Amino acid sequence: MQPSSEVISVAVPGGSLAVELINSATEPVLTVHGISSQRKLWNWLRAARPDLSLIAPDLRGRGDSVGVTGDSSVARHAADMVAVLDNLGLDSVHVCGMSMGGFVAVELAVSHPSRVKSLILVDGGFRLAKPRGLTPEGLPAVFRDRLARLDRDWPAVSDYAEFFVANTAPLLDPADPLLLDYLAHDLSGDRVRLSADAMIGDATDIFFGPSKWQQLAVRTRLLTAQWGTGRDSRPAYPALGAKALRAKLGDVLTVRRVDGVDHAASIMTATGAGATAELIGEALP
Repeated sequence: MQPSSEVISVAVPGGSLAVELINSATEPVLTVHGISSQRKLWNWLRAARPDLSLIAPDLRGRGDSVGVTGDSSVARHAADMVAVLDNLGLDSVHVCGMSMGGFVAVELAVSHPSRVKSLILVDGGFRLAKPRGLTPEGLPAVFRDRLARLDRDWPAVSDYAEFFVANTAPLLDPADPLLLDYLAHDLSGDRVRLSADAMIGDATDIFFGPSKWQQLAVRTRLLTAQWGTGRDSRPAYPALGAKALRAKLGDVLTVRRVDGVDHAASIMTATGAGATAELIGEALP
């Protein structure tokens, strides 16, 4: 079956979400992107598994949904995903979330358990260790590379790609056509479509808000990256931390590490996307 896609609009409090529907051979999988990302994050997954049917929203404050107003939080995003499923007439789906999208997926599975068949989490979803001394007021410094994108014009996608790789994703190839397509979706004219307020609001929730991961009861597959940002950097989920998660959740959780990738490359490379596709393949009938 040749994949086809369409973009629909789904009403949520504060506006409408843009949701891309990739129609292919499998049952649909809801994909939830990360904190400063948008729906084109799944370009590499689509290349790895063209047969996957995906429901890929731009979350509020990002991409084509940048104009959605109101507070942004993990719970708000999860409620928005319920609205998406309701709009499509879907009772329940497998959910794949990357980074912050993993936190949204966990919230969705715990707060709306009847809507989630299983979770595939890509380097996200579980409590992260806060940098020592971090306060909510200090979060803009943590995300300064993302915020710096918003303060300048980007007359060419290639210029934006060079900045993105140098500052956020050092293991990516700035000439990768999938990356250039991803970054082009970030832009409206020569400006990045990312709400600083939404991003910092979400970051505040992730680092300082309550987490429901210990209440997970649905089958969960976690993919962890070998590194954090760049080669040999500290990963988001070190081996001991992943082991502790597994001990707490038991057979509900499977943890698999993918070597040779950092956080961004865990989905934005053929290696990372291939590993993610394998976990999704295990979840699908």
